[in-house]
Amino acid sequence: MKNILVTGGCGFIGSCFVKKQIAKGNFVLNIDKLTYAGNLENVQDVASSPNYRFTKADINESSLIGNLLQSHKIDWVVNFAAESHVDNSISGPEIFIQTNINGTYSVLQASLNYYKSLSDDKKNNFRFLHVSTDEVFGSLHENDQPFNENSRYQPNSPYSASKASSDHLVRAWHETFKLPTIITNCSNNFGPYQHREKLIPTIIRSCLENKDIPIYGNGKNIRDWIYVGDHCDGIELALNAGKVNETYLFGGEKELRNIEIAHKICEILDNIKPKNSGESYKSKIKFVQDRAGHDFRYAISNEKSFRELGFKPSKTFEQRLEETIKFYIGQK
Repeated sequence: MKNILVTGGCGFIGSCFVKKQIAKGNFVLNIDKLTYAGNLENVQDVASSPNYRFTKADINESSLIGNLLQSHKIDWVVNFAAESHVDNSISGPEIFIQTNINGTYSVLQASLNYYKSLSDDKKNNFRFLHVSTDEVFGSLHENDQPFNENSRYQPNSPYSASKASSDHLVRAWHETFKLPTIITNCSNNFGPYQHREKLIPTIIRSCLENKDIPIYGNGKNIRDWIYVGDHCDGIELALNAGKVNETYLFGGEKELRNIEIAHKICEILDNIKPKNSGESYKSKIKFVQDRAGHDFRYAISNEKSFRELGFKPSKTFEQRLEETIKFYIGQK
């Protein structure tokens, strides 16, 4: 059994990881500030588990985190906590600096102080895994090769710049202080419990509420989509089999234009929950003003994570998308 400290474990991806680890018999201490993106309902299935603890806290509270690491004899720290919405980073970047950069520093420093106190055996098994994004690598053109672990950092938004900064801090804490760190970068996640502001929940919700489906610009921007459960499985693989001071990329191997995503969701809903009028949900698609600095394309190569960790998506995108749509229908 591992004792795991998870930051941001009430968010979309973090809560999925928490539930998977509890199901495997590990102990999880979940630290979350419960801002707009953190929701206790996301972890209600495990709230009564004897292997689960929750502490409401800001990751900038380094001394508190240090005390929790010591009192719960933590083996792994998994840092999900982050502000992650690009639009919000454009309208209000300061909180992204405070959480994504200063907060990561705080957790790193608390973890380093704790790590120094461990026996040699415990040090050998300790890991600090930092969850990042493909957006730190910037934007790809149509025919560019997908991002890989050696891709150049070229962040284009306050959000991606703050995540790039946090990645660099994590690397530095290994190189300078020998903290055993791992960085993972993922493509766009989707699945149950995702915040309503994100693209796929927005499209599904708009359909179910018979509202316009907003698509930025001309809808031709391309994203690689990974199911949240597959991403969390990849993180576990990196913790168990990954090498210290390495980076691993996890993608869904499914690149789609935003307009294609909207069409696929509408077609699935036309089939499983058709409108009484018989009209397709596609009739509600509306193009809206593009956002500033909108990256054209993200794509990830899983070559290293497959070769070294055995990672690959568990089902097709279409299968997971239909499962996700049915989840949101059930919430209505």
